[in-house]
Amino acid sequence: MNPSIEQAVETAIEAARAAAIPILARYHGDFEVEIKADQTPVTVADREAEQAIRKVLGEAFADHGIYGEEYGKDQPDAEYLWLVDPVDGTKSFVNGTGLFSTQIALMHRGRIVLGVSNAPAMDELAWAARGQGAWLNGERLAISSTDTIEAAHLSVGNLVSLARSPRWANLGRVVARVNRLRGYGDFYHYHRLAAGQLDAVVESDVNILDIAALSVLVEEAGGVFTDLEGGPIDLETTSVLAANAPLHGVLLDAFREAP
Repeated sequence: MNPSIEQAVETAIEAARAAAIPILARYHGDFEVEIKADQTPVTVADREAEQAIRKVLGEAFADHGIYGEEYGKDQPDAEYLWLVDPVDGTKSFVNGTGLFSTQIALMHRGRIVLGVSNAPAMDELAWAARGQGAWLNGERLAISSTDTIEAAHLSVGNLVSLARSPRWANLGRVVARVNRLRGYGDFYHYHRLAAGQLDAVVESDVNILDIAALSVLVEEAGGVFTDLEGGPIDLETTSVLAANAPLHGVLLDAFREAP
């Protein structure tokens, strides 16, 4: 089935809202935390939320593939592939902070065409689709116009692998120049970036399920979203450099400098 972009967005939002029901029911509740093979935590809320998402998507688009954080890939070679992280920020969920979200994106023949990012504990539902703009709680988003490192508000996250690499020195030189440094992490700094309340985001140690929906959100708000090498986002992406076009170019040059 080839859905219209409007139908796909509507279904993704429905799925995100369905996932919020078990998530909020478990939030601040009594549940066990398991540690997966990759040393990340998982709870019953993650699994129930993904089941809810899969039910909505499967009923609407039976011939679409789904790649989910908890249950893996179904029909991975399908023309349309849904990318699902039911609780992105499980550590925040477990710790009782609101910095977690549900991430749902749709990839068509290798290109991410829409994304929904829902943070139920913070009442933030954002969505974006190619050619449709980026939206947060019904308000259209637009990225900032800041074009120098010295004026930029930068947020960083998940920097363990970067700290172990020669490019750690590059980040240090950038940080020494920025106007303000933050470390919001997860969905939150991408929502703020798309809304023009931050100017740039740098992350490592991510996977495509964390960032697929957010990449569309930033790009449809007028930004550029790549990995730290300047490459496009795909299923193998593990790092992020996101900003408006002029600032992205300046920051990319800074990260390409010899350490």
